[in-house]
Amino acid sequence: MQRGAPKIELPRARPLHAIAPNPAAIRAAQRVVAELFGPTSAREFAVRYWDGTLEQPTGRRHPPFSLEIRHPAALRRMLLPPTELSIAEAYIRGDIDVGGDIERAASLGDIVMGRIGSVRCALSVLRHLLAMPSSGSRKRATASAGARAARWMIRFGREHTAPRDAHAVRFHYDIGNDFYALWLDRQMVYSCAYFARGYESLHEAQAAKLEHVCRKLRLERGERLLDIGCGWGALAIHAARHHGARVTGITLSEAQARFARDRALREGVGDRVTFQVRDYRTLGGREQFDKIASVGMVEHVGNARLPDYFAAAFRVLSPGGLFLNHGIVNLETGKPRSILDPLWRRIWQRDQFIRRYVFPDGRLVPAVDIIRSAESQGFELRDVESLREHYAETLRQWVRRLERRQAEAKAIVGDATYRVWRLYMAAAAHGFNTGKMGIIQTLLAKPDARGGVNLPRTRADLYST
Repeated sequence: MQRGAPKIELPRARPLHAIAPNPAAIRAAQRVVAELFGPTSAREFAVRYWDGTLEQPTGRRHPPFSLEIRHPAALRRMLLPPTELSIAEAYIRGDIDVGGDIERAASLGDIVMGRIGSVRCALSVLRHLLAMPSSGSRKRATASAGARAARWMIRFGREHTAPRDAHAVRFHYDIGNDFYALWLDRQMVYSCAYFARGYESLHEAQAAKLEHVCRKLRLERGERLLDIGCGWGALAIHAARHHGARVTGITLSEAQARFARDRALREGVGDRVTFQVRDYRTLGGREQFDKIASVGMVEHVGNARLPDYFAAAFRVLSPGGLFLNHGIVNLETGKPRSILDPLWRRIWQRDQFIRRYVFPDGRLVPAVDIIRSAESQGFELRDVESLREHYAETLRQWVRRLERRQAEAKAIVGDATYRVWRLYMAAAAHGFNTGKMGIIQTLLAKPDARGGVNLPRTRADLYST
């Protein structure tokens, strides 16, 4: 964990052997589970209670996942109040556990949200929860732990000011290179891979994504490429090695910049690649680039700052140049919603888990806002490609790789942080798979004085060998 960042430490669930038998609490817990998820025969998952009682779905010897309720107060702590954050924290601190396919288990949050919206169900669940033991002061301690990251960020000023953005990025990325190396590919690419055939390894798919970006930019030898949010340097190094580009990468993470510089030297491109710890807002002056790439950076910008972000890129892009912006978008914003939806989202505390434990200040915007902001600064939209299914597969592979290295991950970051990342990536895979989130590569051009753009008439060159 980075120096100065709030370490995630939540109260732990008591060991199972230390819990006295309580038949009434078991019955109340079973009723809550039945109200929320239906009878045992209708479920696809197994449920194990703290006394060893097992509810196995009918006809499923090997259900895709299991839910373990680890002590009598677990469900009460998890569902009073019933919010996305309280459910996530119940898993993080070990009140509940999930075995097997955690992406499938991520759908349970959607089920709870839908069922609690029914007054009859909500009242019935409440009645059974109140019959269960209370956790006393431990619940208040959990709420305090859950707000710690949010309070820590407030120290650095208003959202999306330069100092606060820097600390938000470091909160996420400076957990430690060793932790990320456990589950990322060999090139340490922390963004959506490109599974053109659908059966590539993660290493192959990430290399294909780097090449896909360079080909979309029609990157040529000797061109100056700016990589905004360069991460651990994979794209910059790929562009220099395979396309002969001269690359400047910028990041707000000192740990990433150090890693990228060392790697560029080891791989023999240190003379063609420069990495700077720098905010995008400082771009300007006499700097000029032929091409710009930004992969996985726009999510940190904030909707209100999108015009500033695209204005900074426009300033330093040469006339006729291209800018490829790759980022996650919110697919739910534009869908039909009820008049009560904003109130329900507030009650449910939608996205608070991500903002408090993973991406402080992070908010996804709809694709239309990205395109509108880019065009408002003078860019011309030339192409858009959705990679939604690619990111779902990327996240699945990351989760599997993290689970395989569970012991090492916990030794580096601790059990609570391991759980945060397992849950965050599985929930994200579920979001991409179900169409709640998308990811788009937007190719933008800065026309020259005559309206010219350095692009061929078709996309055929992208797929020629």
